Amino acid sequence: MSTFSNVSLLITHYNRSSSLERLLLRFQELDFNFHEIIVSDDGSKPEHLERLVEMQSLYNYILVTTIQNKGLGNNINKGQDKVTAKYTLYVQEDFVPKDLFETEFAVSLKLMEKDARFDMVRYYAYFKYPYLKPYHGNFSEMIFSSWPWYTGYKKFYYYSDHPHLRRTNFYEKFGRYAEGIPVERTEYRMMMSFIQKKGKALFYNDINGLFTQENSSSEPSTVQRNYWRNTKNPLIVVIKHSYRYLKFHLDFHLQNKTI
Repeated sequence: MSTFSNVSLLITHYNRSSSLERLLLRFQELDFNFHEIIVSDDGSKPEHLERLVEMQSLYNYILVTTIQNKGLGNNINKGQDKVTAKYTLYVQEDFVPKDLFETEFAVSLKLMEKDARFDMVRYYAYFKYPYLKPYHGNFSEMIFSSWPWYTGYKKFYYYSDHPHLRRTNFYEKFGRYAEGIPVERTEYRMMMSFIQKKGKALFYNDINGLFTQENSSSEPSTVQRNYWRNTKNPLIVVIKHSYRYLKFHLDFHLQNKTI
């Protein structure tokens, strides 16, 4: 058994109880033992909420609920408020850890314990962060710079809500997640806060090495992205990338002046 007595597992959930059970069962298969497991539900339908209550005795988690859907920001906030361990492993319910995560998670936790500079370790991403400095083993330090020769808007995706380990005092430094706004804006605000407050993170070099994201036809993704973000039209893609690069730089410099 791998016992992590100083780590709480925080899982956010919405209308995908089968996916949640798959994730919890996978952690059992890997023989992970956490200080506590917290499942934060965002106002799921009755059939899913009933299943969450039923599974509590099987997987021994703390269930945090709300009577209505309040969005990603509120769901993470109310779950994080219940965490009592020094570190939080945050995973959304549609991710599944691979075998290698068992050993690499232990390595990353030791790195966080030894080096207080780092606020989080990222385990999964849709693309590799463009500026990395080898740090230890399969982990690299993420390097952010606002200088123009660090090109590309992707450098601003320094923070991500994908599976990661963070210090539980994360809110003290970066603030709480914005509530009552669309999910993309919630993620964007935390991303900017992490950069402006000079957060530091480690990044697992193989973006597909530790987790898979699995969405079935019976429990599809509950996040709907807009056409502007998803389109493959070449002209719109160029415009979109240019817009993001200019917008991110402008927001970064404008918001820095207010700090």
